[in-house]
Amino acid sequence: MSCRKVNIIIIVLAAVVFLLILHHNILGLSDILKRQNSDSGPVGFQHVDFLPEASESLSEEKSTVDIPVLITAVESRLGGVITTIHSVFSNTKSSVSFYIVTTNDTKEHLRTWLADPKLKNVKYKILDFDTRVLDGKVRAEASSKPLTFARYYLPDLVPGVEKVIYLDDDIIVQGDIFELYKTPIKLGHAAAFSEDCDSVTSKYLVRGAGNQFNYIGFFDYKKETIRKLGMKANTCSFNPGVFVANITEWKRQNITKQLEKWMLLDMTEELYSKTLAGSITAPPLLIVFYKAHSSIDPMWHVRHLGSSTGKRYSLQFVNTARLLHWNGHFKPWGRASSYSEIWDIWYVPDPTGKFQLIRRHTDADEDK
Repeated sequence: MSCRKVNIIIIVLAAVVFLLILHHNILGLSDILKRQNSDSGPVGFQHVDFLPEASESLSEEKSTVDIPVLITAVESRLGGVITTIHSVFSNTKSSVSFYIVTTNDTKEHLRTWLADPKLKNVKYKILDFDTRVLDGKVRAEASSKPLTFARYYLPDLVPGVEKVIYLDDDIIVQGDIFELYKTPIKLGHAAAFSEDCDSVTSKYLVRGAGNQFNYIGFFDYKKETIRKLGMKANTCSFNPGVFVANITEWKRQNITKQLEKWMLLDMTEELYSKTLAGSITAPPLLIVFYKAHSSIDPMWHVRHLGSSTGKRYSLQFVNTARLLHWNGHFKPWGRASSYSEIWDIWYVPDPTGKFQLIRRHTDADEDK
């Protein structure tokens, strides 16, 4: 075989090998591209399309929903009311409408305070509470605090809303109130509360609280009327200082009438415990909502900060809580209270000078 033929054969074989290698690489690249497209398709949809849509949907709901918050305003505790409102308003981007239930002697003072530059954008409506609805239903000592019963009459106070949040006046909110508003309320339930036994706060002993983590601390179980209800004495109680109510279901079940029934029965039979530590509104609610209420996230009702002057919780825990409640004798505007410096963040001084922080006045005197 001539040298020329050998060279031709070598060139042909080299060309064939080159074409085979090129074909293999093209097929491999095509397969890789297919796999990449197959893998990136669903992931791209979830991370690029789906999740932003969910975020936009949540953001849209927060921007369109108007959250009704009801709070009562007593003249001597008006600083607490203002602080609660300021903390709620400052920690959310949602629209919030405050329904402030009060009496005539407090209205002008309240309006003046709410005109402060820090509060000028707060949406609110001042509501009169007709104390005559309590005639013959409460004892003399309870009648001196009529506004504490306003929470029984939610449908009358906020008739045009579907859902409402009730807050006591010794509270600050550190989270977005929208989260509390979105608390799931089960079908057939008219409200959601935070149970004492399930709460993170129940892990700490409360001095003087006795058995006020369960029903036996609120009722006289020697009374036949109470025994007939079949309520177990060791059932976990709940604190009515914070709750979310479904007004439609409240009206359907006629909750207000049920509560009034137990107010009247107590007048004649003295059904409630003699050791109640100021919880005069709790017993009727505990009866009516016995095993018939939904639950609030415990971090949305961290309470008992007013039960003593000592610090029951770590600073880290308190800072993590979404809502702080100074229920108890020691209020954050008083002479001595735990973590009052956190409450101070949201306090707006009274422009009229009528409301004074007792502890601050005392501290100033000591520095002289």
